[in-house]
Amino acid sequence: MLAVKTYPADYVASCRDRVHALLDAYSGSDAFEPLFCDHVVLALDHYFVHRQRGMEGKDGNPANEVRLLAESIAENDGVLRADKQIRLDPAASVLGLAAGDPIRLGVDDVRRLAGAYFDEIGRRFV
Repeated sequence: MLAVKTYPADYVASCRDRVHALLDAYSGSDAFEPLFCDHVVLALDHYFVHRQRGMEGKDGNPANEVRLLAESIAENDGVLRADKQIRLDPAASVLGLAAGDPIRLGVDDVRRLAGAYFDEIGRRFV
């Protein structure tokens, strides 16, 4: 699969339900929470990994934010990296992180991020 222009609404809803069920099932541990949350962000990105970048936009929206977070978690030791093509404004982003910031997320952070991300995917790709 090279690139996806649309996702069925029921697929987006199913992914949203799975993420919320996972976050609801989390029982809490200070050491485990950031690792758990990193992997939820990776799952969020993977659900829609083939989304077309042109349709996603480059304005720093929640889909951009998840893309940058996932790439930074997987490839930059959990430090948010800048992307010259995406205008991520920390003041307007969901999590308020800037390039160079360490990514240490809690369940509430990921819940907010996931909500905004699924809403953005729904607006742009359904």
